[in-house]
Amino acid sequence: MKQNVFKSIADLRFAIFILLMIAALSIIGTVIEQDQSIETYKLNYPLTNRVFGFLSWDIILRFGFDHIYKTWWFITLILLFGLSLLTCTLLQQFPSLKIARRCQFFRTTQQFCRLNISTNLQHLSFSQLLFKIKENNYSIFQQKNIIYCYKGLIGRIAPIIVHFSMIIILIGAIIGSVGGFKAQEIIPKTETFHIQNVLNNGQFTLIPKVSIRINDFWISYTKQTTITQFYSDLSILNIDGNEIERKTIFVNSPAKYNGIDYYQTDWNIIGLRIKNKDSSIFQYPFINLPDTKEKLWLTWVSTNPQLNEGLTILIDNLQGYCSVYNQIGNFIGNLELNESLKIENSIILMDILSSTGLQIKADPGIILIYFGFLFLMISTLISYITYSQVWIVQDKKKIFIGGNTTRATFDFELEFLKLVK
Repeated sequence: MKQNVFKSIADLRFAIFILLMIAALSIIGTVIEQDQSIETYKLNYPLTNRVFGFLSWDIILRFGFDHIYKTWWFITLILLFGLSLLTCTLLQQFPSLKIARRCQFFRTTQQFCRLNISTNLQHLSFSQLLFKIKENNYSIFQQKNIIYCYKGLIGRIAPIIVHFSMIIILIGAIIGSVGGFKAQEIIPKTETFHIQNVLNNGQFTLIPKVSIRINDFWISYTKQTTITQFYSDLSILNIDGNEIERKTIFVNSPAKYNGIDYYQTDWNIIGLRIKNKDSSIFQYPFINLPDTKEKLWLTWVSTNPQLNEGLTILIDNLQGYCSVYNQIGNFIGNLELNESLKIENSIILMDILSSTGLQIKADPGIILIYFGFLFLMISTLISYITYSQVWIVQDKKKIFIGGNTTRATFDFELEFLKLVK
């Protein structure tokens, strides 16, 4: 009974069925946004106007379509697929490899009819034929007048490596799903923060208690004032607040520490500091103007104690200056850092306050996934090694010779013709 169960699990049709189910659910997970807020699903999949006539936010949440890759049934399918690969390897691939290593002698000349290519010779001696076969790097086994030869046995190992590499990838994917997390933080320059805004995490995720300080943030521009790159200089601190790691990150060049990656994703301008003529310093917040093609921030700066007169300040970059307009909207001039604007109530721009956007990710299974794909590539190369077999039987003055190969049939036929030439 147990053997029948394991044979059914190891069956290719069962593995294909499970793989198709995983693929179908992955397509659903690609179409439906994953790990979003309930409000997002209510907006995109309302009850009054169901997608495809049946799909609404309540169904998505009820069946876990908002986090498919972390649901118990998706992980169960992956485990079943991995079990199918493992049983197939143990029940089929290893016995097949063991058979390939055995000496499979032909006892009669009638057996040559089953081969892809065969012939009989009278013009070659037995010793000459063996010498030619040896020159082609075949392993030769002989019992009196019958011979069995093979080469490329390592090519038979490729399916086993494929199965094990896929199992490693599946294990890595499960570990990453239940133990990883992704967070997003917007942090002002010079501030210290803890990981709090977690977007998604697994069932067994432990959010590390680590502090990160943003030492500096800056942007590099071209001569045409377009952004080329933005950078964050960050420090990772221990419990006592001491620096244990420091790195400058930019887009596609994250900081890595203790299995956590810190990616540069976004930036923002949050305010500016202004010094009035009486040396008092005020901080004004910026408002990001929506519905504009490019990023643009605006604020209003008071020029008298009664707060009934002021200036409008616009900024669209971090190059150290902003544009100033009076109450009726006329352009007065550009105000640069540590410089004053020559008006009746002069002001000095002390600082432009910026913030950086970081994406923080941890995937404890990523190393296994990398190793799995490495072995998968190795197995692909090994699979190109052809496993070829040659049988020889000497019957009186005739020599019967034939062979089979797993791939590259044309090359094997050419090799065979050279042997019997």
